[in-house]
Amino acid sequence: MPRNDALHRDAGQITVLILGYVVLALLLATVVMAASSMYLEHKKLLSLADGAALAAADSFLVGDLQDGRIPAVSLMDDRVLAAAGSYLGKSNAFDSHDRLEVGEGTRSEPGGTAVVVLKAVAHPPVISFLVPDGIVIEARATARSRLTQ
Repeated sequence: MPRNDALHRDAGQITVLILGYVVLALLLATVVMAASSMYLEHKKLLSLADGAALAAADSFLVGDLQDGRIPAVSLMDDRVLAAAGSYLGKSNAFDSHDRLEVGEGTRSEPGGTAVVVLKAVAHPPVISFLVPDGIVIEARATARSRLTQ
């Protein structure tokens, strides 16, 4: 008979253990989902930055021919900014990303290289109440123009 009392006292203990594991699994799934969402948003922004950098690299002016030298690519910062902004406007990127902006690092570099930096705010699913302002993500892309014969 004492054996029955021991079984009766342990009844319901497994429910607490299962409930704890279910809560832990749900928390883990939520964290993985939020991290995956941030990763995908960054990849989308990076793809957009690649397109903007390519458009900016194609906005070059052919340098003057002097002393029989070959033409050189000449990029200017304001043309890179304008081309990147124009690309973003034409692709409706401002509608698909929250607070999208062209970052401070957008410029031209020697050798016909255009650098485009984009910043946007991403909102993770399920846990967005923890970060109501969202998380700022940044993507940097470079593209180079090369003249060949």
